[in-house]
Amino acid sequence: MMLEGVVMNNHRYAPEPRLSKTGVGSLSSASIEERAKEDALSTGLIKKLTKKSNGSGKKRNHKS
Repeated sequence: MMLEGVVMNNHRYAPEPRLSKTGVGSLSSASIEERAKEDALSTGLIKKLTKKSNGSGKKRNHKS
């Protein structure tokens, strides 16, 4: 899912002419459709990770 998000935004990235020296670039604005896709992808990723994390880890015993 993360790779999908990177690939989806790759066309918007424009490196500066001296990218190798500055390491800087810019990201053009996203369209309404692109924002909707980004939101859906983020929401899906959050749900997937939350569901995956619910079954892992130790249960805590709270003492009063």
